[in-house]
Amino acid sequence: MLVLTRKPGEAIVIGDDIEIEIVAIGGGKVRVGITAPRTTSVHRKEVYVELKEGDVVEIADSDGAPAEPAADEL
Repeated sequence: MLVLTRKPGEAIVIGDDIEIEIVAIGGGKVRVGITAPRTTSVHRKEVYVELKEGDVVEIADSDGAPAEPAADEL
C-alpha cells in the first residue's frame, strides 16, 4: 500500500484521468473530491462490498450512468 501525506487543496493523480483531491480535514474526518471519467465507478468501500454481495441495487440515471449521490451522503 502506498501511503501519502496531503494537505487540503492538494491532490493525487492515478493514471491519466483520475484525480483525488483533499477538500477538507476536520472533526476527525477527511473530505475527498474525486474526478474520474463517468465510465469509472466510484464507491465507498462499504457500498462496494454490498454491491458485490448483491445486497444493494445500484440506481442508474436514464442514460445508464450511476446516479449522483444524495447531498447528505457527501
